[in-house]
Amino acid sequence: MSDPRSVLRRRAALLPPVLLLCALPFYLDAFWLRIGLFSMAAAVGAVGLGLLSGTAGQLSLGHAFFLAVGAYGYVWLAGEPGPGLPPAVAAVLAVLLAGAAGGLFSPVAGRVKGIYLGVATLALVFLGHHVLLTADSVTGGFNGRSVPPLEVGGFAFADSGPELTVLGVPFGAEERLWYLGLALFALTWFTARGLLRGRPGRALAALSDSETAASVMGVHVARYRSAAFVVSSMYAGLAGVLLALSFRRVVPDYFSLALSVDYLAMIVIGGLGSVAGASAGAVFVTALPLLMTRYADQLPLVATPGSGDGAIGPTEASRYLYGAAIVVILLRAPDGLHGLARRAGARLRRRGRATGPPGTGAAPIPSAGTADAADAAGTAGTDPTDPTDPTDPTDPTARAKEHTP
Repeated sequence: MSDPRSVLRRRAALLPPVLLLCALPFYLDAFWLRIGLFSMAAAVGAVGLGLLSGTAGQLSLGHAFFLAVGAYGYVWLAGEPGPGLPPAVAAVLAVLLAGAAGGLFSPVAGRVKGIYLGVATLALVFLGHHVLLTADSVTGGFNGRSVPPLEVGGFAFADSGPELTVLGVPFGAEERLWYLGLALFALTWFTARGLLRGRPGRALAALSDSETAASVMGVHVARYRSAAFVVSSMYAGLAGVLLALSFRRVVPDYFSLALSVDYLAMIVIGGLGSVAGASAGAVFVTALPLLMTRYADQLPLVATPGSGDGAIGPTEASRYLYGAAIVVILLRAPDGLHGLARRAGARLRRRGRATGPPGTGAAPIPSAGTADAADAAGTAGTDPTDPTDPTDPTDPTARAKEHTP
């Protein structure tokens, strides 16, 4: 059972970043708010892919397809031509539609794994792109469609709604959508962490480690694989709805194979199987090209957009950079940014315990030659360099004591 005090400390630690995120629309201009919106939408989709690929161990290259289902599903359900449903209802149905699309493909996901599933989902991207280009009455064809603004209870998340001023700051579409994106990201964060910490998460982790062992423990392999694919598709559909609202216009070329590769880069850079890691990777991969586009004239070897002089553009340069980041992560930190942050926090906590509280005196600092041995021994309180330590497994006298009746 978790210590109530530790739970309260963890919840209290979340309060400052939440307050900071809520206050940002009062101080940032539209450009930075758009970066935040795109990053939050990408984080929602990356968390879903992290559940599938990072936790369940299922490779998927078709994430862009389910993002397109969510985005175009909302546009068609809430717009004209289309049923013209209330936007809030259309958003929920678009998420369910993406889940239904994942359910139709789930028999394949339940029986195929690894690179074979990756190739199978790759077909979804090409098939979906073809449908988006040819189904003009639904998707608008090559030019796409405008996105109907979302309205909830008469409140419009767009500039077309009633003028809104909060604490002297005019709230336009970006400011309003910021809080919607923040709410959807919080919903994604807590539901995904609940899944990972509950029985489904343990079952998916067991599947990733060993299918045979998971089957022996009573885990239905095909059923959990299929369920993970459906849940991941629903998260992607929700991300697609938020992306559509942020872009205000959806076009088929955005939902290409490159988008699926970007999402794989997000979860690898952030850390496989981690909600926080997937979110951090999504912010990195999403914000980098936008920042490089804005500051291209100040960066070396990067051409401004539209210059046409044959130099590397901001988008290509950003892909090179996070491609290099993937190589560095795989070689130096396979658990990604989340693992780096976790180890840095553990070092700080150990250093704080070593110095002790004020007034008790500082603990001796271990020498460089024994630092690695101390880390390997953990925090049990034993000295790994002491040859007489009774807990040393290499000490024959200790083993004799253990076996003496």
